[in-house]
Amino acid sequence: MVAYLEAALEEAGDDPKFITHALGVIARARGMSQLARDTGVKRESLYRALSAEGNPEFATIWKVVRALGIRLHAEAAAGAEWK
Repeated sequence: MVAYLEAALEEAGDDPKFITHALGVIARARGMSQLARDTGVKRESLYRALSAEGNPEFATIWKVVRALGIRLHAEAAAGAEWK
């Protein structure tokens, strides 16, 4: 699950829908009904939000990521200058 999401993050470029779709694939594999219970978001809303055409709010993405047990972290991109 984590390796798949990491690969999707690297491949996505500037396409947030690519990441949304990848989260949807993971969510369906884990079980959308349980995810709905864990996030407090209706199952139908999750299907819609995490579809290829979905445009979820960041709050929904955050709830899904947390419910899936995924931790996000930040690191400087290659060539990025931080002062």
